[in-house]
Amino acid sequence: MSGKAGPERAPPQGPSDREGTPRSPLELLRSRDYLKALVLSGSLGLPVALVSYGFLQLSLYSRHWLFDDLPHAFGLNGAPAWWPLPVVTIGGLAVGLVIRYLPGAGGESPVDGFHAGRPPRARNLPGIVLAALGTLAFGAVLGPEAPLIAFGGGLAARAVRALDRDAPDRAVTLIGAAGSFAAISTLLGSPLLGAFLLMEVAGAGTGRTSVLLVPGLLASGLGALLFSGLDSVTGLPKPSLTVPDLPPVPELTVAQFGWAFVIGIGAALLGAALHRLGRTLRDGVRRRVVIATAGAGLVVGLLAFLYAVLTPKGTDDVLFSGQEALGPLLVESAGYSAGTLALLLVCKAVAYGVSLSAFRGGPVFPAMFLGATGGLLLSHLPGLDPVPAAAMGIGAMCVAMLGLPLVSVLLATLLLLSSGLVVMPLVIVSVVVAYVLRARLTPETTGDDATSGTER
Repeated sequence: MSGKAGPERAPPQGPSDREGTPRSPLELLRSRDYLKALVLSGSLGLPVALVSYGFLQLSLYSRHWLFDDLPHAFGLNGAPAWWPLPVVTIGGLAVGLVIRYLPGAGGESPVDGFHAGRPPRARNLPGIVLAALGTLAFGAVLGPEAPLIAFGGGLAARAVRALDRDAPDRAVTLIGAAGSFAAISTLLGSPLLGAFLLMEVAGAGTGRTSVLLVPGLLASGLGALLFSGLDSVTGLPKPSLTVPDLPPVPELTVAQFGWAFVIGIGAALLGAALHRLGRTLRDGVRRRVVIATAGAGLVVGLLAFLYAVLTPKGTDDVLFSGQEALGPLLVESAGYSAGTLALLLVCKAVAYGVSLSAFRGGPVFPAMFLGATGGLLLSHLPGLDPVPAAAMGIGAMCVAMLGLPLVSVLLATLLLLSSGLVVMPLVIVSVVVAYVLRARLTPETTGDDATSGTER
């Protein structure tokens, strides 16, 4: 410290609050810059939703081309059980090349789950998109939510920088978060669910949380309007979290509440094992990323092949995120024997852990599918019906993998519509049990762990 006393500096003032003492939430809400942020967020919500819609449809089209059209082009009557072996391996090779040679390493490793941070740089966006397509279209067991969050945030942040090269970092982060809101809401179909997801990721620790969420809500709401309109114009399928035509849920029983503890404990143990598997394998993948990621794809393909050969079901149950397969699994659960469900749980879980270690994507939908599978397997035991079992499994497995209890309860509830409201008390118990046990079983990741290898 200097021994010479100087004049005191007044804290910097200004509508953008660039470096000074943080404003109170009320002052921020009344400021002119906040209104500007709302206008900009709403304007960006529309194009971000449009681009996100295009990305989702491209990944879906690519998947169907690889697994439906391409086998017919080779003269095959549909994709045989061995088809995932070369396809997922090639996808792993492509993702490995992206991680190795493109800026940003294809995005963050999904094994660390979601965490708050700055939007990715513009130069990293091509790698994020290519790595996500190599993951989603080729059959790795991850979902699109993490790439969409990164891509939407990066696009919005790039737009802010293009409009004002001297924009403060806080403004770029705020508008980037709004872009993430708009992108994730195109997938989840609900701006409110997207808000809960990103709120829990960021951590609701201050009174500013609600104020900072409003631009994102506006962007995602306007984006959802555009998204709904595009469905009717294009006729293309729309991602949906809801599963119709489920059997009615009987009255809740004391036995089912007992099963909620069992399912919560089981999900926490499985989640801890998958986290450990993903992190352990990731250390080896980083040393030889191209070959190792191709090898991870081969393992996923082998697991799908094994499941298809040993059961009357197809490889799609094991491949992909499980977003499209979850509804048929719940509706047609009577067609799955206990042995088939047990083998599916093992194959999907191992494929999920391997995909977490090497590929790029989101952890949400595989966790939901695994939770539903485990719940349906336990429903073959006395005192547990299929729908409540699946709901508890979905909620408990989501919180075991994500660490987001509110989002986990909402996901299970929205998925099952009116049945979800009935079983919500059971879901809450299973989620709380899994969440508390997860804190003891899953090691915390540091910032270095979460971002290691993603920047160059």
